Amino acid sequence: MYSLMSPSSSIASSSSSFLGQTHFSSRTPNARLPMKDSWICKCVTTPPTEKTAYTTKVSRNANMAKLQAGYLFPEIARRRSAHMLKYPDAQVISLGIGDTTEPIPEDITSGMAKKAHALSTLEGYSGYGAEQGEKQLRAAIASTYYGDLGIEESEIFVSDGAKSDISRLQVMFGSNVTMAVQDPSYPAYVDSSVIMGQTGQFQKDFEKFGNIEYMKCNPENGFFPDLSAVSRTDIIFFCSPNNPTGSAATRGQLTRLVQFAKDNGSILVYDSAYAMYISDDSPRSIFEIPGAKEVAIEVSSFSKYAGFTGVRLGWTVVPKKLLYSDGFPVANDFNRIVCTTFNGASNISQAGGMACLSPEGLEAMRKVVGFYKENTSIIMETFASLGFSVYGGKNAPYVWVHFPGRSSWDVFSEILEKTHVVTTPGSGFGPAGDGFIRVSAFGHRGNVLEACKRFKQLYK
Repeated sequence: MYSLMSPSSSIASSSSSFLGQTHFSSRTPNARLPMKDSWICKCVTTPPTEKTAYTTKVSRNANMAKLQAGYLFPEIARRRSAHMLKYPDAQVISLGIGDTTEPIPEDITSGMAKKAHALSTLEGYSGYGAEQGEKQLRAAIASTYYGDLGIEESEIFVSDGAKSDISRLQVMFGSNVTMAVQDPSYPAYVDSSVIMGQTGQFQKDFEKFGNIEYMKCNPENGFFPDLSAVSRTDIIFFCSPNNPTGSAATRGQLTRLVQFAKDNGSILVYDSAYAMYISDDSPRSIFEIPGAKEVAIEVSSFSKYAGFTGVRLGWTVVPKKLLYSDGFPVANDFNRIVCTTFNGASNISQAGGMACLSPEGLEAMRKVVGFYKENTSIIMETFASLGFSVYGGKNAPYVWVHFPGRSSWDVFSEILEKTHVVTTPGSGFGPAGDGFIRVSAFGHRGNVLEACKRFKQLYK
């Protein structure tokens, strides 16, 4: 911006070019003349006008605004990255997010490699496949995991993982249903429910969303909810072995759960993603329970068995006997959702799934699971030796450690700051998880041993 001001003193003739119309004699080039009636043009900076960003006329989904902060695991990753910037020379060990670390067995990768190579040939190329999954793989899943339970190949839908199918199920159920969830539990159940509009607002005083039935699972009730105190809901999400507590429900408990669902006319969504870690006689599938086909859907995954967290392959079982209140088959609607939102799992991933279910692949997966279970034992023994109450571990790759009277996030921060080890705060899985941390057994053996050494130094 420009402004004019009167000078307070004479100026040199050398400024004449700037002043424009002033003329001086060439015989007196250095003369100084008073300039009482002249004006000077002075440059003055002013703050730029703040430009308003262009906005569309589309309103934000109000349900998205209900969500509290970010999804749990990206938030942990953010804090881990910030810690690494603060301590660039530290050896940070991650036992937080449940991501597998050991290589996929060659008996399995060879199947994927063979399929990938075949795609470069005229004879072996294939494009879109069946949205429900390749028939051969569906049949192999049915015979391997449900052989004597009467589950048919047509009732199995192959997918890119259990997490994706949880959201597809929520889309199918819609916004006008009510839901119950274990507390604590995998965050995807609650977050997807919020996004779908099934819930009320977040109640800060209780650390809960309205219109969700939180089924408290803690050491006092053996990590199985008191069903007599649970209100009726349309949908019940239940994970066994549970993430994060590592607790597996007994046959008697699951029998009561199935009967509870039947008495209330509810649909049970049963997450069995860690079933292969079960060491005792706890059921590995909800369909081991009589009557479950009339009330239950099961989601599962190869992620934690074969190291497929990046490959992405899972499945969902929707029995033909499962019907809506009007008698319409739930499987028909799920098939419609799948065909609309999904083009089927990668054909290379499905070839990996077939390799997993070969005799060699099954043995290789058992060895992978066995390795992580050894890690679990090391972690459990470490915290038990330090006097902590420790849960889980026996039937799952997670150890649930109690820090009475303390905030989970405070404990998480303390461990990260003083040992450079990443864990997961229990409150991230629900209000009943506060006071606990989850320690994952997914890690290289050397890292697990080093982390346990640091835990001992911190809490000895």
